[in-house]
Formats: sequence, structure tokens, C-alpha cells
Amino acid sequence: MAYCELRFFSKALQKMTAATIILPETDIPGPYPTLYLLHGLSDDHTAWHRRSSIERYVQGTPLIVVMPDSGRGFYTDAVAGPAYETAIVDNLRSYVETVFNASKSREARCLSGLSMGGYGAIKLAFRHPDLFCSATSLSGAVGFSHWPLRDDAWGEEMKRIVGDNSAGGPNDLYALSKSIAPSDRPAVRIDCGVDDFLIEDNRAFHKYLDELGFAHQYVEYPGAHTWEYWDTHIQESIQFHIKNLGL
Repeated sequence: MAYCELRFFSKALQKMTAATIILPETDIPGPYPTLYLLHGLSDDHTAWHRRSSIERYVQGTPLIVVMPDSGRGFYTDAVAGPAYETAIVDNLRSYVETVFNASKSREARCLSGLSMGGYGAIKLAFRHPDLFCSATSLSGAVGFSHWPLRDDAWGEEMKRIVGDNSAGGPNDLYALSKSIAPSDRPAVRIDCGVDDFLIEDNRAFHKYLDELGFAHQYVEYPGAHTWEYWDTHIQESIQFHIKNLGL
């Protein structure tokens, strides 16, 4: 498979930014489906490729894997800060679909991510159900923007992203899940390790989706908030997407 690091100017960020990309080697003719694979809070666009076997896991598939950088921005257009959502959904997506042999169909775009990126994958799919057909979250921070922010330095950092009263707003997965017409809902898979500090948030969101009648797949596995867990279970996410993409 081919691997490259893309450097491009993002209008939304008003600066150069980066993405790591894996291109398929396959006899299947393009255009190819795209998996946007999102990193966690303390990582960058290189983390999935450096710390997992993602390239090996997608070998033999026609997937283009795009791993963008989103700083500590929770894949959101910040109230006071960078516009990472627009940078990815608009700027990067347009660039990838212009430069590479990537499909421009909603039915050929999907998202996955871990921790902050797990939240981001579900949020971008819920915010743009016309663009993405499926999303998976591994150990996702799915309560972000829904639960009250802490009164400390972390809370102040998050307020600059989502504001003071973010619950029920445009970045709250609980509110977003109610806003999508049932016919437009993307396919969703959520998993989390039973020893993960985010397990209760994931259980609560799973219960909420059940109460809402929002079809989704939810799985708990042994494990914690670690690369050992994510490297293992990204494989189920890939298979989930392959099924929903009809590959």
C-alpha cells in the first residue's frame, strides 16, 4: 500500500495543516471509499499509523484512510479558536476528493476515532448525515459538550471550544441524535473497554440511543484506555464500515 503525509493550506484554519493518508493497492477500479480516522486528545495525525497496525488491517480493501490533525479541538469549530470541523469536513474532504481517486458519494464516506476522535467521528456524522454513511467510536468521549464542564483549567480550555452553556447545543451528541430524521441516520457502532474511565459515559449514551430508538451497535470488551485496546478493536470498526459500504 502507498503511504503519504499531506500538507495543505486550510482556509478554515488560515494556516498549513497536515493529514496522513493510506492509499489502496487493489485491482478494484475507483473511485474509492474514504475512511476518516480521527486521533485522540494527546495525539496528532501520525498516531494511528505509528501506534497501530492500521495499514495492515486495511490491506486488500479499497479504502482510502485519511488521518487528519485536529489539535486539541474536539473536531469542532471553536467558539474562540480554530475551526477544525470545517477544516476537515469542507477543506480536507474537498482536497482529498480532488487530488486522489476518492468517491464523492455519501455512501462511500465513513468515520472512526478513539477517545476525543471517537466523539468526533460520531459528531461529524450526526452533524453531516448527508456526507457520511457510517461512524464508529472507540472509547469515545461521547459525553463531551453534554455534561457540565469542570471549574478548572481543563474546563476553561473546553469553554473556549464549546462555550459556557454547551448542553443541548450543536456539539452535544444527545441533542444531535434527536435532530436527525430516522431515514437519514448514519450507521453507528460504539465500543469501550470495561476498565476505561469513559465506560459509564458510553453506557449512558448507549442507553439514551436505545430510548430514542436510534439503531446502533454497542459492544464492551475487556480493556482500558490504551493503544493495545484500540489496535485490537479498530479491526471490528473496519469490518463494520466494509459491511455498510457494501464492499
